[in-house]
Amino acid sequence: MALLVFISTLSFTIESHYCGDVLVDTSMFGSVESCGMEVQKKSTSSECNITKKDCCSDEQLVLDGQDNLKTSFHKLDKEQQLLVATFIYSYINLFTEQQTENTSFVDYSPPLLVRDVQVLDQTFLI
Repeated sequence: MALLVFISTLSFTIESHYCGDVLVDTSMFGSVESCGMEVQKKSTSSECNITKKDCCSDEQLVLDGQDNLKTSFHKLDKEQQLLVATFIYSYINLFTEQQTENTSFVDYSPPLLVRDVQVLDQTFLI
């Protein structure tokens, strides 16, 4: 159950680098490596003022987990509160040991054995 809650709340990002239509690199935990064909954004010389279109693109797929896990008990209606309380009470009582003692014979002693009837009649269970 804890694993299910952990997986449902997990958020992560998948980054991909494409050079044209070809996938170059994919990363889940770090930054993606480029293919080395990026166009320089700034030109240092004043005579070269031509801008080229960049053929590379980066994509990010963000998978957000669930954020609202805590449901409060007071937002439940009366029937749901009764169901939850009954379930908890019965679940807790599953693990407690029921000690019932039959104490109806405590005040009475067994009769005295005068003779052993089975030995006298020679009737034995085999």
